[in-house]
Amino acid sequence: MHVPSYISISRLSLLSFAIVGFMAQAKTQADVEKLKGTGLHQVQLIGSHNSYKPGIEPALYNIIYSMDSARAATLQYGHITLKEQLNLGLRNLELDVVHDPVGGRYTKPLGLEWVRQSGSVAQPYDTEGKLYKPGLKVLHVPDVDFRSEHLLFTDCLKELLDWSGHNPGHLPVVVTINAKDGGEKGLTPLLTFGSAALDSVDLEIRKVFSNEKLITPDFIRGSYPNLSAAILQNGWPAVEKIAGRFLFVLDETGKKLHDYKQGHAALKGRVMFVNEPHGNADAAVMIINDPEKEGTLIKEMVKKGYLVRTRADANTLEARANKNQRFKAAMESGAQIITTDYYLPSKFFHSPYKVVFPDGGFVRKNPVTLK
Repeated sequence: MHVPSYISISRLSLLSFAIVGFMAQAKTQADVEKLKGTGLHQVQLIGSHNSYKPGIEPALYNIIYSMDSARAATLQYGHITLKEQLNLGLRNLELDVVHDPVGGRYTKPLGLEWVRQSGSVAQPYDTEGKLYKPGLKVLHVPDVDFRSEHLLFTDCLKELLDWSGHNPGHLPVVVTINAKDGGEKGLTPLLTFGSAALDSVDLEIRKVFSNEKLITPDFIRGSYPNLSAAILQNGWPAVEKIAGRFLFVLDETGKKLHDYKQGHAALKGRVMFVNEPHGNADAAVMIINDPEKEGTLIKEMVKKGYLVRTRADANTLEARANKNQRFKAAMESGAQIITTDYYLPSKFFHSPYKVVFPDGGFVRKNPVTLK
């Protein structure tokens, strides 16, 4: 392309960014218009798994592979930025948070030392010292798969809010949250996610998002006695009525789920929805990850009006084999949220595997709930 001499490269770059932004905004508006009058439960969305993860740098990946090739293969994926994913059309993201109330717990990953000991030069890490700040951090596996587009949970949230501000009236974005604790032998142990830590997830979300930007349990429950009653009797709002908002889901079970609900009858005052089965008063959103084995259950739940998150692939297996049976099962199940690591083909190994709806998009009317 010929660039006139009176147009500077910097001005041309700004123009290019403006065009991309305009196209993304036009797409968000077109998606809402296409789905106008459609309840959130009557939509299917493709989203990303571990959305914050850029991938493991080659020098470290080779070291991990030499230690455990099978484990390394499951970690060999990564994503474009959160904003780029949203601009592409994804409307579901996943963030893993770890508890760090004092700060400084994850500043020196063992993986960086392994790279240095191997004679390679490690890529820069946390050059701004953000990991020393108290609060929730975002990472996958301590010491091994520790890089994140944004190390602070609040920075991830600010990125989402900024994108939303530039794309007003976008389809609701569903964000699943994993509160990670425990640990693996030889790696930095994660702090336990007790009640206070779980409270901090809500607090950090509310620091960034106003109530008007959120779809909360209170918002959906309304005057009904509980969420399940609201969903079964009233369904989810039409997408245009909740456009521009974010819906957060705590993807946890057991004690963490119990602690999050404790003291919040019917999830009153809570930011996040929880993963509860049909028959539970707090049931509204369900995580059912295997559509091949549990497709019948998923279809039954979505027909009742619940939102279900499932997965098109896991651990790089489908991408390496270029098999899309699991994705087909996910689409046929009617699960409203289908996550993948491959909305774009892998940049780490050769495979044409890609998850996209037959019309080439990432959002469509749900073939099960609209029958």
